[in-house]
Amino acid sequence: MPRSSGPIPFAAQAVPFHEFLETGKLPEGLITSDYVAEQFVERLVHYVLSVPAGSFTMAHLGQLLEQLDPRHQIFFFKRLKETSPGSLKDFAPLYYGYMNEFHSLLFT
Repeated sequence: MPRSSGPIPFAAQAVPFHEFLETGKLPEGLITSDYVAEQFVERLVHYVLSVPAGSFTMAHLGQLLEQLDPRHQIFFFKRLKETSPGSLKDFAPLYYGYMNEFHSLLFT
């Protein structure tokens, strides 16, 4: 069966979260749609919950989140809370900062 020479779908790509969290920057053109942004956030949540404490800084995680649409920023914390409610205490500085900033969006 011939292989397609098109781009590899985001869901099939290995995402180097450790690199993104070292620099706090997303590569240009990585997030190409709402769907990709949601997939990125889902995978980011699982990544930050699965690596040892101290593997990344909250400042760099915050910088990554700032590069996402506000809806996806809120989605990050929603998924974090759903996946691991107890972990919110570890992310409290970011969580409360974002929730205060986007309070008006929480009920839309």
